[in-house]
Amino acid sequence: MTTSDAAAPRRALVTGTAGFIGFHVARRLLEAGYLVTGVDGMTPYYDLALKRARHALLRRSNAFSGHEIMLEDAAALAAAFEEARPDVVVHLAAQAGVRYSLENPRAYVDANLVGTFNVMEEVRRHAPAHFLMASTSSVYGSNAKMPFVETDAADHPLTLYAATKKAGEAMTHSYSHLWKIPTTLFRFFTVYGPWGRPDMALYKFASAILEGRPIEIYGEGRMERDFTYIDDLAEAIVRLVDVPPVEGAPVGARDSLSPAAPWRVVNIGAGRPVGLLAFVETLERALGTPARKIMLPMQKGDVPATFADADLLEALTGYRPATGVEEGVARFVSWYRAYREGRAEA
Repeated sequence: MTTSDAAAPRRALVTGTAGFIGFHVARRLLEAGYLVTGVDGMTPYYDLALKRARHALLRRSNAFSGHEIMLEDAAALAAAFEEARPDVVVHLAAQAGVRYSLENPRAYVDANLVGTFNVMEEVRRHAPAHFLMASTSSVYGSNAKMPFVETDAADHPLTLYAATKKAGEAMTHSYSHLWKIPTTLFRFFTVYGPWGRPDMALYKFASAILEGRPIEIYGEGRMERDFTYIDDLAEAIVRLVDVPPVEGAPVGARDSLSPAAPWRVVNIGAGRPVGLLAFVETLERALGTPARKIMLPMQKGDVPATFADADLLEALTGYRPATGVEEGVARFVSWYRAYREGRAEA
C-alpha cells in the first residue's frame, strides 16, 4: 500500500439515503470523513418532497454522490457499486411501516427480500471490510421476556414487515458463512427525531395537534416503547462500522456472534421504555398545546411493549443511546415548526 493509498478517505455505500435513518447515517459518515455513495429509490410511500430535501442537504457535501435506484434493479445497483468501490456498505433501504404491511404486503417482499438479495450479491462481489444492515425490534414479535436480548429466540414475528426483516437476518447469515463477509445487523427500537417520516407517530401527532385535529392512540395508551433518538442511533451505527465481527472471537459471554460466521446482531435502543401517554404529554409540553385524544384498541401486529438490552452495543462501542425524550421531542418540535415554515436546513 502506498502512502497516498493509506491516506485516502474510506468509501461507504449507504442505501436509503433519502430516508429518515439513511439520511442521518450518511450525514454522520460525511462528518467522519467518508466518501459516501447514496442509493435511494424515491418511492412514493410518503412525501417525495421530504425525501428530496434530505438528499439536497447531503449533496451540499462534495463527498456525497446520490443515485436514484430501486434495489430491485440489479443492473443499476451493480453500476452504483462499481462506481463506489465501497470499503463499507450500510444497507438501510427497506419498505418500512408495520401497519402498511397489512395493506401492501408485496412491497415488503420486493424491497426487503428481492432488494436485499441484490445488495447481498454486490457485497459478495465487492467484498467490503464490513457489511451492516438494518433489522428491527419487531422481529422479537410475541416475546414476553423483557428486556429483549440479542440471543433471545425471535421466531414468531407478528407482521409481514417483521417476517421480511427476520428473513433478511437469515439471508445475510448464510452469505456471511459462505463468503466470510463480516456482517452486523442492527435491531432498531422506535426511532424518532428531526427529518422523521410522516407516517411515524410523533410526526402524525405533531401535525394533528398543530392543525387542531384529534390524535388516535392505539392500545388505549397502555403501550410502552423504547424510544431512541435519531442522533444516538446514527452515532451507534458509525461506531459499529469500526467493529466488524470476527469469527471465533466473541465479546463477552452474551455476544450474539454466530458460531459459524463473522456475523452478529446488535440492539440499538435506549433501554428506557416510556409509556405512550407520557410520550404524548411530552409532545404537548413541547408544542404548548393540548391534544384531543381518541382511544382505540391495539392494532393487528402491535405489541404491548418494547425494551432493548443495550449491553452488547456498549460492550462493542463504549456507547449507548442517552438522549431523553424531553430533549429529543423538543428538538423534533423545533425542526418540525421550521420545516412547516419552509426554513428547515439541519
